[in-house]
Amino acid sequence: MWLSDFRIVLPDQVIEHGSLRVEDGCIAEVVDGVVAGAAVIGNGRTMLPGIVDLHGDMLEREIEPRPKAVLPIDLAVFELDKRLVATGITTAFTAVSFHRFGSETLRSEERARQIIDTVVRLHPLLHSDFKIHARFEVTNPDAAPVLTSLMEAACVHLVSLTDHTPGQGQYRDIDKYIETMIEWRRMRTGAPTSASDIRTEIGHLQARAKNWDVVTDIVRVARSQRIPLASHDDDSTEKVEFVAGLGATISEFPITLESARAARARGMHTVMGAPNALLGRSHSHNLSALDGVRADLIDILAADYHPASLVQSAYSIAMQEILPLHEAMKLVSLNPANAAGLTDRGSLQPNKRADIVFVDEGARPRVRGTLRGGRVVYWDGSIATLATDRTAALVPGPPASAMS
Repeated sequence: MWLSDFRIVLPDQVIEHGSLRVEDGCIAEVVDGVVAGAAVIGNGRTMLPGIVDLHGDMLEREIEPRPKAVLPIDLAVFELDKRLVATGITTAFTAVSFHRFGSETLRSEERARQIIDTVVRLHPLLHSDFKIHARFEVTNPDAAPVLTSLMEAACVHLVSLTDHTPGQGQYRDIDKYIETMIEWRRMRTGAPTSASDIRTEIGHLQARAKNWDVVTDIVRVARSQRIPLASHDDDSTEKVEFVAGLGATISEFPITLESARAARARGMHTVMGAPNALLGRSHSHNLSALDGVRADLIDILAADYHPASLVQSAYSIAMQEILPLHEAMKLVSLNPANAAGLTDRGSLQPNKRADIVFVDEGARPRVRGTLRGGRVVYWDGSIATLATDRTAALVPGPPASAMS
């Protein structure tokens, strides 16, 4: 099946009027030129590789959109799945937290197991290829046995080591942490919280901060199961050296250019948030993703909390002439795929999966259709198709696949 007259974004160039052939769910051929009688006619629209998101925090919020309003997990998964493919995400590492915030029920090892079990069960029915990114909080050692059992059962595909103790990492600035928590709790509960109350809580959190020895079993199982290991919120060269020594190959959201530079020097993949790149700043006043990209220290952008920002941030980077479009697209496709060891996707090249996104360009690019494994998982009807037997593979519906 030929898809013709598209502006095709390849890893090393952009073909202005190209064609791509899909066979058996994979890309069979890419040519420069228009092919007569193609099943899908792009009329100059742009064809991108399917987006690979290594870190999306959206599912937990989909489950509990308001405090104590806990929706069924399967419903949340199905609804998020639709949103993801409509923004071009064909591989989604959904972040699941093994972390407790006081008496909150949103994040806990019990909730994490429920979420993972549900995603694994529903995986064959989903449009995006859901994978599990387990976020292990080192201050919650009770969660380690739960996580290691899920890792040994091949239910986890990426593990990040996190430490949200105030005074370091993302929350190095205590005053900024207090300001953020006051606003956060106001939005979550509507109840006022005083700075003195939060300072008291900070003292308790710092007092119970655990030794990183708790990660020993996590690291051991990750190595045995060949699960990529990431570090979260690296704030110094010393922290980067430490986590690299544990076997971390990914540095998520480095706090400073110095820590990003140290991670790059150790050969680690460096990840920043796509919303940060789109807005041009960090909402927590840490490293700007654009500054990291300009310095050639960031090679991956992740959805973080806003999936639509992935395609939008890549285009924004290209429009600002920070990178050409084909390089900007690697930040959200080929580079994250490589970091996760997924060599079968991430670029529009022969023998790779036909994970394809169709976009109308402009001041605000719009995703018009998404294929995963050569099958339609999102289609808004704006792209012309030829109603022949050659479009049999373009029947809307989820591709059948096993969790891998």
